[in-house]
Amino acid sequence: MNETFDAEAHVALMEKTMGLKIEEEWRPSVVANMSATANAADLLMSFPLDDDVEAAPVFLP
Repeated sequence: MNETFDAEAHVALMEKTMGLKIEEEWRPSVVANMSATANAADLLMSFPLDDDVEAAPVFLP
């Protein structure tokens, strides 16, 4: 991600957008999980792939 992700602002926005009520004692955990998810997404998105790579139609372990 090129921009700095503000997990706290994102949680507040999604709480309002989705009509949720996050209890204050849970808010730090929700923000921490959103931050961890954003970090994981950054790692995934930073993996270099050629433009012509396509997803396999079937996963075979």
